[in-house]
Amino acid sequence: MLDLSGTPRPDRDPHYAAYPQPPLRAGDLSVEYDPRPTAVREARAEVRRQLEAWGLADRDELVDVAELLVSELATNALLHSASRFRLTLSASHGVLRCEVYDTGRRTPQVLDAGASESGRGMFLVNTLARRWGCHQDGRGKTVWFELGTCESDGCGRSAGCGG
Repeated sequence: MLDLSGTPRPDRDPHYAAYPQPPLRAGDLSVEYDPRPTAVREARAEVRRQLEAWGLADRDELVDVAELLVSELATNALLHSASRFRLTLSASHGVLRCEVYDTGRRTPQVLDAGASESGRGMFLVNTLARRWGCHQDGRGKTVWFELGTCESDGCGRSAGCGG
């Protein structure tokens, strides 16, 4: 979503929009991880395995971006909540949706990428995802992003977004 200044803004609507594409190997998966150093690597590997199972691994860019962004959200969950986190993946209607739930209440912020060694995770999500958002969810929050799963320019865009 863009404001009048042209600055990208997260999509604050946590609900799915209507998509013009037919279902594409629809499915979903949810996995919980303990707060340990290997959890981020395990989450990345699960993304790759699941995209392969759904027949979406032939798009290397999709797999690479999904792995990168999931690792950023999982890292944030570990750093800022130090609790278990849940990764949920779903694919349908030309859209891959990735969600990370944790018990932290801090809303993610998009920081300038700059030269800093940290703080670039949400900048990457904001730059690479078609849509993303965050909503309070019970005792914690869910941060999510969406990627298109097909090659066409309008893939994964809502009917009202205009490519």
